[in-house]
Amino acid sequence: MEDVVIAGAGPNGLMLACELALAGIRPLVLERLPEPTTENRANGLVGQVVRLIDRRGLHERLAGPIGPPVPGFVFGAMHLDLTLAERNPLHILGVPQRRIAAVLEERAAELGVEIRRGHELTGLTQDADAVALEVTGPGGPYRLQARYHVGADGGRSVTRKLAGIGFPGVTEDRTVSHSANATVPAEFVDPESGGLRIPGRGVIPPFFHYRTETGLFAYAPFPAGTLVTAMEWTDDEGSDDEPPMSLGEVRASIRRVLGFDLPIGEPEGAGPHLLRRLRGRNTRLAEKFREGRVLLVGDAAHVHSAIGGPGLNLGLQDAVGLGWKLAATLRGWAPAGLLDTYESERRPVAERVVMHTQAQSALIVPGGDVTALRELFGELLRLPSTVQHIADLMSGADVRYAPATDHPLDGRWAPDLMLADGTRLAELTRTARPLLLDFTGSLGDELRGWHDRVDLVPGTVPDEVTALLIRPDGYVAWASSSATPDDTERKALRAALERWFGDPLDA
Repeated sequence: MEDVVIAGAGPNGLMLACELALAGIRPLVLERLPEPTTENRANGLVGQVVRLIDRRGLHERLAGPIGPPVPGFVFGAMHLDLTLAERNPLHILGVPQRRIAAVLEERAAELGVEIRRGHELTGLTQDADAVALEVTGPGGPYRLQARYHVGADGGRSVTRKLAGIGFPGVTEDRTVSHSANATVPAEFVDPESGGLRIPGRGVIPPFFHYRTETGLFAYAPFPAGTLVTAMEWTDDEGSDDEPPMSLGEVRASIRRVLGFDLPIGEPEGAGPHLLRRLRGRNTRLAEKFREGRVLLVGDAAHVHSAIGGPGLNLGLQDAVGLGWKLAATLRGWAPAGLLDTYESERRPVAERVVMHTQAQSALIVPGGDVTALRELFGELLRLPSTVQHIADLMSGADVRYAPATDHPLDGRWAPDLMLADGTRLAELTRTARPLLLDFTGSLGDELRGWHDRVDLVPGTVPDEVTALLIRPDGYVAWASSSATPDDTERKALRAALERWFGDPLDA
């Protein structure tokens, strides 16, 4: 019997596999596609997930050392000046999704994860002890048994359907989006900003959603290839026999949106190159993230507009949030109800992503009333408090799991501390082990019953915090700012250890 079978070898499934392997569990990954896809569904990572992959040592593999937050971003095709925020939490990593998946697959292989490509989940039943899976592979159908099964198999998740989990939501079918890798004549590129000079429009900034009364346009000069996108509102529902996409169709869409014929040309390089037409958009949230021994992560649990790039930020953190809890359950030391906290913590985060992507979508539709709303919202975006709120929302820095104490860090993402010896917290978290950072030198005895599950890190930091208990997913389970924690704080530390990491060895 397998411990865990994961359906889907996209970034979310691979991240979960890596997390389980780091915790001593060897998952089996099934992927229906015989080869990694060449389609690029995202152009990078936005938000807290950039810091997360840094804490697993993956950022350097993808792009070298992590850099500072970006000075600006977009919300609902409006400029978000992040220099106004007191604390800028928004990091961006411009790496194509196919490269992210490739690096995660390399890491999974290093950790001993088995990935079966060309193997498709076709059936699922479960009882109190196991999940029975029917799989069709290159050699024909076969069966597997697993203690748990996780669906990371996308918005059309077979796992979700076979488990009988509902997927309510709404479908917006009035939009059609044309995207393509293309070349743009040099005379249209603004040398100062890198944006596009469009007659009658001025300079459209790069990586910016530009709204008009007929649609939305974006120009993104990524290192791997320039991407142009035009989205329109239409009553044409399309048909199954639509002709293949062409650059001419993209060019015509840009003309309708901008009122100017931008002479885009064939992309450079060997590719693969994107040429895609998408109709409509879905916003859906699974009724539950767990049904018995079956769980969902990523798009299998939630789909929403891609505006603002929140998909991988949400899905990869789902995977990390689930991984350590599922591993603890399989290894036998999980406290009662630990696995249930996966849904109770992550579903509200998904709800907020659904909320802000719907809000952004409402801000970009045509119409004078929306234009008036955008004028008002533009005034609000000049207020530092509004910018801070939206930056926290879009990055995920506003997430706070239920705290057990009144310390401001309890339940929040652990800050990017650096020890006095120059060691970054991100260097200490690459093993995905729980950590007790004790800068008081007095808490070692409190950890005695959990030393097999939690690592003690002594040292000093030039900061107000003096001790932190950090979960494997990077969130703080307990914190102190006392030079020497008193009995009340020590009792709270032991309660947090029991709450998240089970009974002590001497219990």
